[in-house]
Amino acid sequence: MNDDMFNELLASVEQADDIIQGKAKPARVTQFAEPEVKAIRDKTGLSQSRFANVVGVSKRTIENWEQGRRHPTGPARALLKIVDADPEYALKALHG
Repeated sequence: MNDDMFNELLASVEQADDIIQGKAKPARVTQFAEPEVKAIRDKTGLSQSRFANVVGVSKRTIENWEQGRRHPTGPARALLKIVDADPEYALKALHG
């Protein structure tokens, strides 16, 4: 790594540190809408139990998502987006 690249990287890390400490504001903040789990499940026509089985979580987790007590994150959120976009194909792919 040359000096210019190192200095650029160091400046970036220092900026991130300032943002974390509240000394600076981020240049942009990206917001993503929460998935409407009940609406997505309704598209599939599955019960909470069967949908939980397909998605790979407990029925209790589905209940918590649908009632807004918890929110899907990471891979679960991505899978829900796929199911939302094309429920028939997603279920076919998940059931093999």
